[in-house]
Amino acid sequence: MTLRVELRKQRGDFLVDVAFGAPTPGITALFGRSGCGKSTTISMIAGLLRPDSGRVIVDDDVLLDTGRHVEVDARHRRIGVVFQDARLFPHLDVRDNLEYGLRRAHATAVHAIRFDDVLGMLGLEALLARRPHELSGGEKQRVALGRALLAQPRLLLLDEPLASLDAARREDVMPYLERVRDAFSIPIVYVSHQFDEVLRLATRMVLLEDGRAAAEGDLATVSRHPALRAIVGPDAVGAVLTGIVTRVDAGLSTVRVGDAELKVELDSAAEGQRIQIQVLARDVIVATESPRGLSVRNVVPARIVAISPDVGRSVLVELEIGRAATVLARVTSRAAEELALARDMQAWVLIKTVSLRGHAFSMAAGQDLTGPAR
Repeated sequence: MTLRVELRKQRGDFLVDVAFGAPTPGITALFGRSGCGKSTTISMIAGLLRPDSGRVIVDDDVLLDTGRHVEVDARHRRIGVVFQDARLFPHLDVRDNLEYGLRRAHATAVHAIRFDDVLGMLGLEALLARRPHELSGGEKQRVALGRALLAQPRLLLLDEPLASLDAARREDVMPYLERVRDAFSIPIVYVSHQFDEVLRLATRMVLLEDGRAAAEGDLATVSRHPALRAIVGPDAVGAVLTGIVTRVDAGLSTVRVGDAELKVELDSAAEGQRIQIQVLARDVIVATESPRGLSVRNVVPARIVAISPDVGRSVLVELEIGRAATVLARVTSRAAEELALARDMQAWVLIKTVSLRGHAFSMAAGQDLTGPAR
C-alpha cells in the first residue's frame, strides 16, 4: 500500500520536479523553506493545478499518468484538502459546512467516517449553529478538517493548516490533528516549514529544496541530512529516534530504541506506545571512558561513525547507539582533538532527561509501525 508522486511543472523561471513515495497510511511531511514548491506540489496532487508531466498513484488507483493520458478530475479523486485559510462557506453555519463534506463523498465511498464521530473528535458540538465569522482561527481550521474528513477521502492533504495561527492557537489545534492521525487509516501529506510540527505529527518526511526533493525517508534518516541542517539552523540540529515505551514510573518513561534504553519525561505515555524523540546535538555529551557518579540518567554506549565540520569552531560527531539508531553531538574542535575522537571509536553518549522531547503515536493508528525501531 503506497502513495507514489512524480510531478514536473515549470512556473516562469521556477521548476518543480518532485518525486517521492510513502507507505500508506501514515503522515508524510513536505518540509522546506517558503517558496520551495510545497504548495504547488499539493495543488498538483489534488488535481487543482495541471502538471507538465507526472504520475499520482494511491495504492492501486492511478489518479494521474500523463504518459498514458490518464487524468482523473479533481472532483473524483477522493482527496480532501485543508488550506491555510480554511475556506469555509461564509453564508453557511458550521453544521451546513460539515454536511457539505458529506454531500461531496463519492458515490462508491464507504462512509466509514461518521458525522457524530467527527463532531466529538474535533470538539465541534458547541459550534454547529455558528457562522464562520463567529469562529476563531483555530475553530475554523477544525471545521475545515471535519468537512474534509466527512467527504470520505482516500488521501488527505493539509497545506500548512496552522500557518495563519499564533503559537497559542497552534497548540490548541495540534491535539486534534494528532487525534485524526491516530484514529483513521487515511494517508496524509502534511505541508509545513515548522520542524516542531513535523516532529510531532509525521512518520516520514520529504525535504524540498528549490523545487526538488533533496531527501526523503523516515524522520530518523532525514533528520540527519545536511540539507535539513541548513534550513532549521544550528540550534535545531539533531536526530530523531523512534522507540517503544517499556515502562512508566511517575511521569518518567523508559523507551527502548533498538537495544538501548532512554529515560524520557512524557506527560501521558503508556507501555507499548510508539514514541518519536528529538535529541538536539547541543544537548549530547560525548565521553571516551565509561562515566560514573553522575546525575545524568541517560548514559548509553556508542560507536563514532562519522565526524564532520560544523558551524564556528565545532564539529558534528555522529554516534550509533542501540545498533540502528544514530544521534548527533556538537563538540568544539579543540575538545575533539584533545579526546582524539575518531571513526569507529568506542564512546558513551550522555543526555539529560529534561533535554529530550518525545511525542507519542497511537499503536491503533493503522500506520506501518511494524519495522525495527530506529
